[in-house]
Formats: sequence, structure tokens, C-alpha cells
Amino acid sequence: MSLATDAVRLRPEDMRNSIPGPGGERFHIGLLRGELQVELYVPQGEDLQQPHSRDECYVVIRGSGRFQMGEDIVPFEAGDFLFVPAGMEHRFLDFGSSLETWVIFYGPEGGEQLA
Repeated sequence: MSLATDAVRLRPEDMRNSIPGPGGERFHIGLLRGELQVELYVPQGEDLQQPHSRDECYVVIRGSGRFQMGEDIVPFEAGDFLFVPAGMEHRFLDFGSSLETWVIFYGPEGGEQLA
């Protein structure tokens, strides 16, 4: 993991070797800088995520399926960008065995407050 005092390049193939983590984690944190956290997420079988306390973005690298975001369920595929505000129920569904996605947490606890 980098604390990013300099420019950083993250590559999925480099981070994938750290998944699963020591406690079975299906993600690896690649970058922490201020309120920014970037992870590689590689769920297997089922996505057991719970709502997070910060706004969150996904950029799908590999795979396809469906994504629950609140009451809505939308299809996704490689290349898609998904945004979930802090506190919203969300998870990947029907994604098979090849899902890889960047996860980007940013902003304050409770999410960005819109004016």
C-alpha cells in the first residue's frame, strides 16, 4: 500500500497477488491519501458488502452481472463506472467468477453534503 507522497501507478495484476488478505479479505488497499482510498476488489461467489460510511465509486475492470444500488438493480460490464452515496445499500449480483473492480472511497464520513 502506498501513502502517496509521490505519483502512484496501480496495476490490478500487482495488487491481485495480495488477495485474499490474511483475514480472507477480498480486497487490497493500494493507495491512501487524505480522504482518498483506492482498492482492488475481487469478490468470490457472493458479495457480502454492507453500506459504507463514505461515498464510493467502482470502475469495473473485468466481469459482468447486475448491481444493486438502493432499490434499483442495473446491469454492469467491464468499463462501467458505478457511484454509490454513503449509507446506501449496494452489492454485486450474478457476477460469476471473474469480477474485478477498482473501488474508490473519497470525501468525509457521511458522504459529500450537497448544497
